[in-house]
Amino acid sequence: MPPAKGKQATKGQKQIALENAQTLRFYSYIGLASCVVYLAVQLILFWQHFSLLPIALYIFSVIVIYGCWFFMKFMSKATYGSTGNLLDAGTDLNMEQGMAEHAKDVILLTAIVQGLSLMSNYFWLFWFLAPGRAFYLLWVNILGPWFFAPPPDNEQNDKKLRKQERKMKKFR
Repeated sequence: MPPAKGKQATKGQKQIALENAQTLRFYSYIGLASCVVYLAVQLILFWQHFSLLPIALYIFSVIVIYGCWFFMKFMSKATYGSTGNLLDAGTDLNMEQGMAEHAKDVILLTAIVQGLSLMSNYFWLFWFLAPGRAFYLLWVNILGPWFFAPPPDNEQNDKKLRKQERKMKKFR
């Protein structure tokens, strides 16, 4: 389908608040389901292999999931007036290229890693994808353009240098 012509429609504050609540509910269900399923399967089927490392990784994964969820909840906190009307819906969690998108990606990655790690503890290594992607985004958006930026225009610098030399000759 071709892209729509003209100006893109904007969302109202009530719609943003409603979608934020739905998004938070969806990701809380994902986090809760992955944590409960992982713990139940480990305790019921793999009790003998549920040693210190899987327990520590599970606790860390719970902290990561709910840390990202609380971060998204903090970002989308709505502000209401004294009469109960909505003043500000907070940050739109469904906005493309926003911080909430990265938090949602971390929640999904952690839930997938938890599920896969039921088959093998080596799947916990997939968590290294998150810092790898963070470094990629840092390189593409900040470091790469800064390192490979074209040098400043030398014509202006040459003119300024000649002007300063003329001024110095006058004062000698």
